[in-house]
Amino acid sequence: MAGNLTIDALLSLGVERLSGAHSPATAPDAAAPIANRGATSLCSDAAHLASHRDSARYNLDTELLLAHALGKTRTHLKTHPELIPTPEQSTHYVDLLERRAAGEPIAYILGHRDFWTLTLAVNPSVLVPRPETELLVERALSLGPRGPAAVVDLGTGSGAIALALASERAQWAVTATDVSPDALNTARANAAANELTRVEFIEGQWFGPLKNRRFDLVVSNPPYVSEGDAALKDPTLQHEPQIALASGPDGMSALREIVHAAPDYLERHGWLILEHGSDQAAAVAHELVGRGFGHVRSHRDLAGHWRLTEGQWTGHAP
Repeated sequence: MAGNLTIDALLSLGVERLSGAHSPATAPDAAAPIANRGATSLCSDAAHLASHRDSARYNLDTELLLAHALGKTRTHLKTHPELIPTPEQSTHYVDLLERRAAGEPIAYILGHRDFWTLTLAVNPSVLVPRPETELLVERALSLGPRGPAAVVDLGTGSGAIALALASERAQWAVTATDVSPDALNTARANAAANELTRVEFIEGQWFGPLKNRRFDLVVSNPPYVSEGDAALKDPTLQHEPQIALASGPDGMSALREIVHAAPDYLERHGWLILEHGSDQAAAVAHELVGRGFGHVRSHRDLAGHWRLTEGQWTGHAP
């Protein structure tokens, strides 16, 4: 049982459980709960155990989960490794570990995720904001004016992109749309928590609720995974809203729809910036050029993957 273990021992126990959840099962009771101490593995690829990256992730996850269970900081764990949490705290920690081992994103377990300079509440109604999406924020800030501008974030989810832009440009009138009422409730709560209440949130699909409006800048991180992609079977992705992940047989349906409609909602010389999959840059650029956009460029994220493509509306359809 974990009820009489020190902080240091609980962290070791957590790393064992999470690494075991990503290695081949080696014992008949491999699926037993960690509290029974009968499991060292469950399933998946043993190569992950040898990966320094995964090892670091397991250590980080266990520290975050234990700190959350204790209501303390990670620094507290490192400076007081000999302390023994209460049985209730240890049990809570074990419960959190089981959720993480089952693939639930740690951001959902903790209830928040940092993005840009903001801390955002997240839950299963929204995608967990990814660090690579910050590139979209950077490009929007670079292309948009320093002064007043009308900006819209399509498919805002948690509000990450819209709120990051609003936090950097006080003169921008930022609008955000999403088809999910639950996602919009989360985004509005994040706006209030970060004191960015001037952002306008509207329910609807892409440009649908924006009739007769035009913008200087349109940004979006739409779903771009193909519906049959094996990656969607990943336990972590299965916890996230599928409507925000998959888009047609080639993953391009939402991207094409946005590109096709954007000229009707962009001011002349306005910009459209789209996040997409690492193998979709050429296809998205083709769609933009074919629709009449100029200055079409794609950009790589910090990992070296093609992550977004931008184009400027010339005001003339082909």
